[in-house]
Amino acid sequence: MDFPRVRRVWRRVFALAWPVMAEQTFRTAMRTTDVIITALISPAAVVAIGLADLYARFPLRIGLGLGGGSIALSSQDTGAGATENRDEAVTQAILIGALAGLPFVAFGLLFGEAAIDVFGTIVGRETPPEVVRLGSTYLAVVFATAPARHVALVGARALQGTGDTRTPMYVNVAANSVNIVGSAVLGLGLFGAPDLGVFGVGLATAGANVLTAGLLIAAIAGTWTPANFARPRDPTLARQLIRVSAPRTIEGFGSEIAEFPFNALLLGFGEAVNAGFQLGRRVYQQVTGPFSRGYNVAASVLVGQALGEGDPEGARFNGWAVAGLGVATVGVIGVGLALAAEPVVTHPTVVELFGGDDPATLEYAVAFARVYGLSAAALVCFSALSGSLQGASETRIPLLARVTGMFGFFLGLSWLLGETLGFGPPGTYVGVLLAYVWMAAVVALGFAYTGWAPRAADMMAERGTEAGAGTDEAGAGTAHAETGDENPGSDDADV
Repeated sequence: MDFPRVRRVWRRVFALAWPVMAEQTFRTAMRTTDVIITALISPAAVVAIGLADLYARFPLRIGLGLGGGSIALSSQDTGAGATENRDEAVTQAILIGALAGLPFVAFGLLFGEAAIDVFGTIVGRETPPEVVRLGSTYLAVVFATAPARHVALVGARALQGTGDTRTPMYVNVAANSVNIVGSAVLGLGLFGAPDLGVFGVGLATAGANVLTAGLLIAAIAGTWTPANFARPRDPTLARQLIRVSAPRTIEGFGSEIAEFPFNALLLGFGEAVNAGFQLGRRVYQQVTGPFSRGYNVAASVLVGQALGEGDPEGARFNGWAVAGLGVATVGVIGVGLALAAEPVVTHPTVVELFGGDDPATLEYAVAFARVYGLSAAALVCFSALSGSLQGASETRIPLLARVTGMFGFFLGLSWLLGETLGFGPPGTYVGVLLAYVWMAAVVALGFAYTGWAPRAADMMAERGTEAGAGTDEAGAGTAHAETGDENPGSDDADV
C-alpha cells in the first residue's frame, strides 16, 4: 500500500470533512435544544412536534437528493475547470429545489390537521385535540419555508462540491444559533418576548431556514465562493440533476417508509423496547453522525473532482482511502461505544436530555447502542462509499443497497426472527446489524466492480464538460482545503 499517498488523501479528507462535522454537531445541538424546550412547554407539545417531524423528513429527503445531484455535477465540473457548466448546474439545482418545495407549502396549510390526526386512526384511537392543534400549527409554519429549506440543502452541497466546505459551515452555524435563541425566546417567552409556545419554536425553525437560504444565495452571488449563478439554458443539466437525484431521493423515502412497520414491530414487544431503540440509536448518532456525514461529503468531493480531472484511478484510490479512514475512526469509536454502552446510555445527563429513565427502557437502550456500536464500521463504510459513488453520479447502487438492506434485513429479518420465530427483541438486534453489513457489502462490490467511471465520463461529455481540461485550475480552486486559506473562492470567484 502507498502509505504516503494515503496520508495525503487523509489530510485532504480532514480538511474537507471537519467543517461538515462541526456543522452537523451544531445542528444536532439545535435539535436537542428544541426537544428540551418543547418538553418545558407541555407533554402534548413533545408529541405534536414529534409527529410533525415525521412529515418534515420528506422535504429533507428531497433536498438531500437534489443536493446529491448538485454535489456530483459541481465536483466533476470543478475538477474539469468547466466553471460555466458548474455555475449553471448550481443555478438549476437551486431553482428545482425551490420549486419542489412549493407542494409542501400547500400541504402544510391545507392538510396539516388531517396529517396529524391520521396517527390516531392508525392505532385505533382518537388523537388528542391539543396534539392535533399544536402539531398542525408547527407543520404549517415549517412547511411554509420548505422551498427555502431545499435551497439551503442544495446550495450547501453545491458549494461543498467545489471544495468549499467552510462557507456552508459558517452559514449553518449562524442560522442554527438564531434557531436556538429564537426557540428559547419565542417558545418560552423570555426577555419580554411573547410566549408563543410551539408556534414560536416553529417560527424559529422557519426563520432559520430562510436565513440559511438567503445567506447561501448571497455567498454564491457574491465573490466569497468559487461558484456563481448563471442563466439556466441547457436542459441537459436539469435532466442529469434529476437522473442523479431521483435514486438518492427514493433511497431516503424507502428508508423512512421502512421505519414505520419496524417501529410497529418494536411496539408489539412493548413500549420500553421502542423507547429503548430510539434512545440507543440517538446516542449512537450523537457520537458518530458528524463523522459519517463528513466522510460522505469528502468522498463525493474527492472522487468527483478526480473524475473531472480525468483521473479515474485517483478517484478509485480516493474512495477506498476515505472508507478506510472511516473504518479506522468511526469503527473504533463504535467498538468503544459497544463496550461502554451501559455507563454512557445510563449517564444522568443522557437520561435527562433524551428521556428513558424507566429501567426497562434503559436496558433495551443499552442493547441497541451495542448493536449500533458493533455496526459502526459497516455504517461508515456504506456512508463513505455511497458518497464516492455519488461523486461519480452513480446513485443507483446506494439505492439498491439501502432498499434491500432496510426491507430485507432491518425490517424483514427482524420480523422473521423477532415475531415469526419468537425470538423477540434479540431477533431485531440481528436484523439491524446484518442490514448495515449487507448495505456496506453491496456498495463495496458496486464501487469495486461496476462501470461508474465510464458512466461519469459519458455524462460529462453529454453536458459538454471535458474531463482533464482544467486540472491546473481545479487544483488552484481546491487548494484551500489543504492550506486553510480563509477566502477559498478568491482565485476563481469571478469566472
